This record gives sequence, C-alpha cells and structure tokens, in this order.
Amino acid sequence: MIPWVQLDSARTPDGGQELRLKQRGTEFSIMLGTNELMNSRLSGSEEALARLSCERIAGRRQPGILIGGLGMGFTLRAALGALGEDAAVTVAELVPAVVGWARGPMAKIFDGCLDDPRVSIREADVGQLIRARKAAWDAILLDVDNGPEGIVYKGNDSLYDAAGLAAARAALKPGGVLAVWSQGPDSGFTRRLKQAGFAVEEVATRAHGKRGARHVIWIAPKGP
Repeated sequence: MIPWVQLDSARTPDGGQELRLKQRGTEFSIMLGTNELMNSRLSGSEEALARLSCERIAGRRQPGILIGGLGMGFTLRAALGALGEDAAVTVAELVPAVVGWARGPMAKIFDGCLDDPRVSIREADVGQLIRARKAAWDAILLDVDNGPEGIVYKGNDSLYDAAGLAAARAALKPGGVLAVWSQGPDSGFTRRLKQAGFAVEEVATRAHGKRGARHVIWIAPKGP
C-alpha cells in the first residue's frame, strides 16, 4: 500500500481550521481534520452540478457563469466541456492556497483549464461577487464547503440563508439558474429556495458513477 504524503496545508479563512493537501501515487485528497472534503478519484457529483446547470441555459449567447469554489476543478472542467467558445466562466475561491495547489501539485488534474481564455479566477468570497452586480449571471454554481451547512468556514452559511438566496436571485439574469452541491439532503434549504422565489428540482447523484457516496444537487431556476 502506497502511503499518503502531506504536500501542503493552509488555514481556513477564519484561521480556525487547517486544510491539508495529501497525495498517494497519482491520487490527491484535500482534508479538513479527519474529514475528506474531496478526492481526485471521486468527481461524479461535481461534474453533474455543471452538466445539469449548463443544460438549463443551453442556447444562450455569451453566457456568464459564476462558480463558487475551485476545489479540484471537477465542476469547472465539466462546465467548459459543456459550454461554447463564447462563454465566460468566473471561479471564486476563498483560499488562495487552493489556487496554488491547482497550478502546482495538481496541475496534471486541472489539465490546463485554468489557462482557458474563457476562465477568470478570483481569489474572493463568492458571496461578494454575487452581491456586486444584479442580473449579471446566467448561472451561479455553488460547490462551496459541505453544502448549505458549512464545516470549513461558517461564513459560508450566509450564502444559503434567506438574504443570501435573495442576493443570488437578484444576481441572475431572467430565467437564470442557481445550482447548489451538497453532501446530503436538507429539507430546510429546499424550503428556503422556494420561499426565495426559485423553482426547485432536487437531484440525487453519486460521487463516482453508480457507486460512492450519495450527494444532492439543487437545480433552481429563477422564478418570474
């Protein structure tokens, strides 16, 4: 058995916890304490987040996409594969070290997608980008933390409360879609989405093909 090797670490935005990047052979893992946040072998649900979102905005000219959370780039790569050459994809990543890992130890996994001319990387809070402009985005994809209940950074919770959802709705163009990844179901969040004026489809998906952990994606088009 090849042992895990820790390559680097970084503090969470509030300084309270430590993210660790580990490698075993060609496999990478990002850990928070004893919790594995992501693994390079398990990309299915993050790819589904991008695929389902892009299906909802297919045919739009020059679509603008905002992705919250870079992670291992699964959502970004899937979005680029589904979008045309006229798309613009902005990725907000709150932890600068994660961007460094993408360009450094995990560069082979990212396969040059950070240099795609359609991509802009912002080392920023995605909530700030959401609040910055109204009717700016065709789709907002949130692959942030563990879902609506954050474990990495409690500040992420503000994305999913009533005020955060109202801001996301205002930031979307007419008919735009908010898509949210989660480690598991959350009936309270489904209710808040509906109360905020979104139509809601809750999709169950697997971390790896037909196997692996069960995750949840909310696909929430902006209502009239």
